Amino acid sequence: MSVPPNPQFSRRSFLGTGSAAAATAILAAAGAGSLVAAQPAAAAPGSTPVINPIVPQRADPWLMKHTDGKYYFTGSVPEYDRIVVRSSATISGLGSSPEAVVWTRPASGTMGGHIWAPELHHFDGKWHIYFAAGDSSDVFRVRIYVISTAAADPTTAVWEPPVRVHTHADTFSLDATTFEHAGTRYLLWAQSDTGVNSSLFIASMSSPSTLSSAPVRIAVPTMDWETRGFKVNEGAAVIKRNGRIFVTFSASATDANYCMGLLTADAGADLLNPASWTKAPTPVFATSEGSKQYGPGHNSFTVDEAGNDVLVYHARSYRAIVGDPLYDPNRHARVQRLHWNADGTPNFGVPVGDGELPVRLESAATPGSYLVHDGAAISAASSPSLGASQFRIAPGYAKKNSVLIEPVLTKGRYLRVQGSTVTIASTEGSSSAFIQRGGLSATAGASFESVDLPGCYLLLKQGNLTLARVGKNDRAAATFFLSS
Repeated sequence: MSVPPNPQFSRRSFLGTGSAAAATAILAAAGAGSLVAAQPAAAAPGSTPVINPIVPQRADPWLMKHTDGKYYFTGSVPEYDRIVVRSSATISGLGSSPEAVVWTRPASGTMGGHIWAPELHHFDGKWHIYFAAGDSSDVFRVRIYVISTAAADPTTAVWEPPVRVHTHADTFSLDATTFEHAGTRYLLWAQSDTGVNSSLFIASMSSPSTLSSAPVRIAVPTMDWETRGFKVNEGAAVIKRNGRIFVTFSASATDANYCMGLLTADAGADLLNPASWTKAPTPVFATSEGSKQYGPGHNSFTVDEAGNDVLVYHARSYRAIVGDPLYDPNRHARVQRLHWNADGTPNFGVPVGDGELPVRLESAATPGSYLVHDGAAISAASSPSLGASQFRIAPGYAKKNSVLIEPVLTKGRYLRVQGSTVTIASTEGSSSAFIQRGGLSATAGASFESVDLPGCYLLLKQGNLTLARVGKNDRAAATFFLSS
């Protein structure tokens, strides 16, 4: 049964067509700095591509790859009444995997209210699910709990009864995550705070349910992007790379204002000292009108089958919401490749939108130079912003094996041929369809032949993308290496 919208309360109310003209502009290199060179992920023959959303109507997604090689997934269900877990040998298989209900809230009393944001962890020889639960008499009297099991398979396990995780105060608290660093296990969570809805706290742990140090506050919502609708820091997730500990968190109301911030600490620092943590001044992941993704946040991290870092998050595919955003069910679980800047910091890019995961197209003629898009223009740059250099290659309509090429930042518009000019416009007829072939200068790459003009290929000339017949000296300019 769906929970009906209640306009008086919310999660935090306890505190108050046509073708485009040929483009003339060329995209300048932008913003994010140089990315660490990405190697194409080797796909197994016959493997199924990852298509977003990976699991519909599962907010606060938590996805981990266990030592048994399987992926385990959990997240908030729209009814907020139970905890579910599913597993798959691949990320792409999660959407069709059976889902097991491993715990259901009681009909009344403690934990009989809203059940939020379960996270599945494995340490000390057992599985543990941290979650937040309200009471039946007050669904927003939310506190942190953990259930555990020594069984090998969490989807079929008999779980021990929930245990309350007591923090420094008996107040609204949620979104607990745990991680180990330098021999110490930590709990990181969100809790109500003076003057704001929730801040982030951290403490060391002596057991899965017991803190062993006084909690310290490491993040308070004070900036404009953290205080839209509600003053919120919540939904922390941890990734350790390059000698640093990165903590993402979500901020503001759960509508299109929802976004992600970033805390950073040196791996050798005292993590229980607030001064060890630095907050990025702007959000690192936010609503994108170009890709039609709204309110991305409450993320987790995993790795794909090739070992690449993966960002897991929820987002909606529309901005307008009827009623309280908390009760809109369409925060879908999504994934995309997490990139890294040359300085060792994460580059989140933009939420890439619905459909198969995008690729970047590196020119074989000028290694290190990628196709980029800006409005209707397509050019090349050596250090473009990530979102501007991502393209989705989707099945075409002209022939069985044809493809369309959709820039991530122009959802619903495609690379389209107008004479010898290649621009970005909505699709009319078959002039946006290509046949993807092996690279003309390197079989490991790809070349794209026009369906309407056989023998003519996408060709990079003087930094601009055009369509032409390919001479002997042009083969590299018509070849692109695809990477995620």
